[in-house]
Amino acid sequence: MQALYRKWRPRTFDELVGQEHVVRTLRNALTGGRIHHAYLFTGPRGTGKTTTARLLAKAVNCLAPEDRRPCNECAICQAVNEGRLIDLIEIDAASNTGVDDVRELRERVGFRPNEAHYKVYVIDEVHMLSNAAFNALLKTLEEPPPHAIFVLATTEPHKIPATVLSRCQRFDFRRIPVADIVARLEWLTQQEHIPVDREALHLVARQATGSMRDAESLLDQLAAYDESGISGAEVRAALGTGATETVIQVTDALSQGAVGRGLGVINAAVDEGVDPRQFARQMVEHLRVLLLLRLEADFVPAHITEDLRPQLEKQAADFSPRALAHAVRLFNQAAVEAKGGWQPQLPLEMAFIEAALPPEPEGPVGRQQPSPPRQRTAPSSSPGHRAAPSASAPSPPKRTASVVPSQSSKAVRESAQPYGDSPSDDGPLTLGGLQNRWGELLNALRPRNLSLEALMRSCTPVAVEGDVVVLRFDYEFHRGKVEEESNKRDVEKVLSDLVGRKCRVRCVLGRQEQNAAPSPSQRSISKSEEESTAASSSSSSSSSPSSSAEQIVADDPVVRTAVEDLGAQIVQ
Repeated sequence: MQALYRKWRPRTFDELVGQEHVVRTLRNALTGGRIHHAYLFTGPRGTGKTTTARLLAKAVNCLAPEDRRPCNECAICQAVNEGRLIDLIEIDAASNTGVDDVRELRERVGFRPNEAHYKVYVIDEVHMLSNAAFNALLKTLEEPPPHAIFVLATTEPHKIPATVLSRCQRFDFRRIPVADIVARLEWLTQQEHIPVDREALHLVARQATGSMRDAESLLDQLAAYDESGISGAEVRAALGTGATETVIQVTDALSQGAVGRGLGVINAAVDEGVDPRQFARQMVEHLRVLLLLRLEADFVPAHITEDLRPQLEKQAADFSPRALAHAVRLFNQAAVEAKGGWQPQLPLEMAFIEAALPPEPEGPVGRQQPSPPRQRTAPSSSPGHRAAPSASAPSPPKRTASVVPSQSSKAVRESAQPYGDSPSDDGPLTLGGLQNRWGELLNALRPRNLSLEALMRSCTPVAVEGDVVVLRFDYEFHRGKVEEESNKRDVEKVLSDLVGRKCRVRCVLGRQEQNAAPSPSQRSISKSEEESTAASSSSSSSSSPSSSAEQIVADDPVVRTAVEDLGAQIVQ
């Protein structure tokens, strides 16, 4: 018994679904007698590239009048349909990648066809050929015999040399729209007498992501799942997809900031057999629709019915466009990460939590840190200008955290602000404030460079020296990778956007933390200790060579730099 996609492979150009631009061009070429010697068919899998190549082979050799080709009645068309036409040669480039295979093809291409007018060579997955094989094929494409036609099919045209591309007429096959796939599946189920719900056909079409072959294969599988018919519930059970109601419940919890309730719905769906990766994809699709409705876009996906649209528009109004865009990115990343592991639903849960929680504060949420009256200064009359403190008044200590206003109910529904939109403080950059917002820096690095974000999790900000942030690493490998030009530039860019001013970073090893310049408060605290240490050192009769070397390093900044950064040693 044949698979459905093979049994019902299109036999005429009219049966080809979703590629009207290709069909029209090829038909005009056939009727006008403008047959090219080499074609390149590119596009996603299952969109009709090989099928169109076979239709072209039938059409150029069909014995019927030009406007009726292919007729599927003459001896040539019947031979192609039955797979016995010797002059149609199909080659799998994935299994014949070597130059010897192409040389053998070149030797045979010179022989005239046995029964057809043209020899048609269909080379599938042509991007798998080696460079030497492409060079050998190029000679044949440059000077082909008049009786040969080449059709090269590939899903990755960027891997084909430009010299080969320039010899071919290129046709780009597109992903097939959901509505066209549903219409084709509906016709196919009528031919096969398979009872099926229209909801089930929509679920199958969306799961196929534009591939007609995948949709027909999935329908074939579902028909065997239950011979009495196919319903939407059975499709969801077989594919592990969550129901639309479940997706809407999770989205409602997201809009209301109900983290616990949303996590409960997600885990209940997973316990019932829903695949976390597929559920994340459904969340992306649903949130994308809400974003389109929220932005009043002209385009809305075809699977959104008129009775469902009012409910989605009401739900979209509960979000800001920025919150929806942020949530789409988070769930899309979860769909990529949820490939397995001991807790496959974890990326899905983390995406929901990050999308639902309010922005991370710099201090305790809902609590304001009171400032002593003597620390308050009059507001400046112009930006960038501050009144100078009086000589008698002590300078106020630096604040390590800024005051955070209480979050309103509306803010709970908003996603975390992007790092570029965070308001900056006019005061000096402090280590405490930076440490409180370190999680925001890591979240901002994640979409830019996932590996760099992992490296930055192994470091700690230990000092702020003007516009330079000192990062401490425990391992030389991690420090060296972050100090690479491109990585360091990304860190400085994200850090500057986060704090609202130009910043640079300096990376040190953990053992160098003790050599870092102490802060003013540290110097005042340890002043008496230093004096007592100096007194005890002067009273001793002699000093060891090691203590003398340490004194040199401490006194001379040039020597200290050479020892710490260049690995120099002091020889007594």
